[in-house]
Amino acid sequence: MDKAYSKMIFEKAKINQAKYIYIKKINDNKYVYIDKNLNENKIELNEIINMAEEELNYPMFVKPSNSGSSFGVNKADNKEELLKNIDLASKFDTKILIEKAIAAREIECAVMGNSKIGVTVTNPGEILASGEFYSYDSKYNDRNSKTVINAEISNDQKEKIKELAKKAFLAIDGNGLSRVDFFLEKNTGKIYINEINTMPGFTEISMYPKLFMEYGYKYSEILDRLIEFEMKK
Repeated sequence: MDKAYSKMIFEKAKINQAKYIYIKKINDNKYVYIDKNLNENKIELNEIINMAEEELNYPMFVKPSNSGSSFGVNKADNKEELLKNIDLASKFDTKILIEKAIAAREIECAVMGNSKIGVTVTNPGEILASGEFYSYDSKYNDRNSKTVINAEISNDQKEKIKELAKKAFLAIDGNGLSRVDFFLEKNTGKIYINEINTMPGFTEISMYPKLFMEYGYKYSEILDRLIEFEMKK
């Protein structure tokens, strides 16, 4: 569930992802900036803003490193929003990611298994968020958000996304279940990994069970398989 550490693993695995800055909050105006070599440098908030504007440009997303259901995740289109969203993210975790926004479709795969028994990856689905992005409200409160269980993308794109979903799952030593989320850039068709969710939702609107049911599993069979994986760990 730690987005910052997952990103480091994905970089090592050479899985394409959006540019980002990783910081830790110490107190009201003091932060630590962690560079690509994991060097830690104390830095003030205004320096972080300047760095983000220079390296990423607007719009950006600000995310707590450890958080689910998009809690604390917000989009920043200007300096004022960036300052506000860093503060909001810090209420959920002291570790914070500032990420370059990508104009993209949101594509997701469900994964089940482990390196010992084998890994099954479903066909990709697509999120059609009602809002500007798939926020907590878009996920759980807005009935206009929709999920497409078999994404309308090319077969080559489907196979590449499934390959990357499996690679990401194995790279973090995944076991049991995960949902792997991707961005498919609208103008270029370039694929970026967004994140891996190692405890995806199982509500009536959740993608994970829907994707496996489209793949041919009954709901009860999904649960049976997951219990079996745990018992054989």
